[in-house]
Amino acid sequence: MEIRPIRNDADYKASLLEISTLMDLDPDAGSPDGDRLDILATLVQAYEAKHYPIDPPDPIEAIKFRMEQGGLSVKDLVPLIGNSNRVYEVLGRKRALTLPMIRRLHKQLGIPAEVLIAERDKRFALAA
Repeated sequence: MEIRPIRNDADYKASLLEISTLMDLDPDAGSPDGDRLDILATLVQAYEAKHYPIDPPDPIEAIKFRMEQGGLSVKDLVPLIGNSNRVYEVLGRKRALTLPMIRRLHKQLGIPAEVLIAERDKRFALAA
């Protein structure tokens, strides 16, 4: 089983192709093909993390996504953020999240705290 590091996009594409082929075979874990698939997937994941990092989501977009995902309304966020006017202000980017809001959103909605405390996405920032 000869496996080489992924050093460039050509190696990356070749590894993806081989992973696709191996996945079609659906090898058993622990088999030679299963081990090869596992190793290649780990190498690809490391290469992608280094060369194609994914930025964390904007905090407000994360809240909106969780609302959509869970079928939540503004009324559902009142216990977490405050009265409905405050919820609209936060979602409209007119009011920043406070630490207590972040704690409640994290605990009740499962949004990672590091996402909620991140700086707002520059694309959505209000003009000062």
